[in-house]
Amino acid sequence: MELAYEEGQPIRQFLIDNRQVFEDQLLTEAKTVRDKIEEIQLIGNINLLENAHKLVLFVVDEKQDEVVNFARQEGIVWAKHSLTLALKIEWIQAIRRTLWDFLYQYDKFNEKVSSREEFYNMESRINDLIDKFLNGFFINYSSFKDKLIEDQRKLVENLSAPIIPITSKISILPIIGTMDRYRATIIEEKVLLEIGQRHVQKLIMDFSGIAEMETEVMQLFLKLLDGISMMGCEAVITGLRPDIVRNMVDLEVEFGQHFETKGSLQQALDGYLHSDDKILN
Repeated sequence: MELAYEEGQPIRQFLIDNRQVFEDQLLTEAKTVRDKIEEIQLIGNINLLENAHKLVLFVVDEKQDEVVNFARQEGIVWAKHSLTLALKIEWIQAIRRTLWDFLYQYDKFNEKVSSREEFYNMESRINDLIDKFLNGFFINYSSFKDKLIEDQRKLVENLSAPIIPITSKISILPIIGTMDRYRATIIEEKVLLEIGQRHVQKLIMDFSGIAEMETEVMQLFLKLLDGISMMGCEAVITGLRPDIVRNMVDLEVEFGQHFETKGSLQQALDGYLHSDDKILN
């Protein structure tokens, strides 16, 4: 397809008038992305061709603020939908190559002989703006991803230690799954904080859902029980399995010194909520 050109028209209008040719050449340059355009549109509602035209017009108009803001928007959208960075890099580099080819064709139509200095100045401005877009895109992509990871980490931490108040003075901490050192540290921090903030007087820790607890983690829990006691809170442990009890015996833990034990969570609740002499409200 031949390029359209009118005498004296600016490069911006040249790109607008030859949009279809630009798109065809761009898709030829970015073969991998070409096969993913519909998928990306479906996943993230991202129109790659429309965005490519927006970017090149910002660049040729030398609108730096618009380029930076557009990079921010694109980075967040790609991070939000977990789109592949390799595709974005290929796409931007294809845009760069296609734009430079159109700049070359424009100069041929324009029949203007640029000096070496003019060419290098233009090259510097064009590539600098495209590089600014790429840089801004990656910074915002990474920042958004880091925020997602941090939010997910906090969610996991909260789920790791779901302290449930059942009265103004009694709370339950059901512990489910495998206990490792990292999770034990999270539980320690949250338990002591919650006791201080809510003035919990009795904390029922249910161990019946624990899949595995190593000896090192058991030692950390014993230190936690000391901390609970130092804050004026009574710890009650329910649902101890035989293998955990054996570990406690091996560690020479004196039952009753650090905590009270009950056979099951239901037994503890019946005892503390339905006996008049043990209601802490």
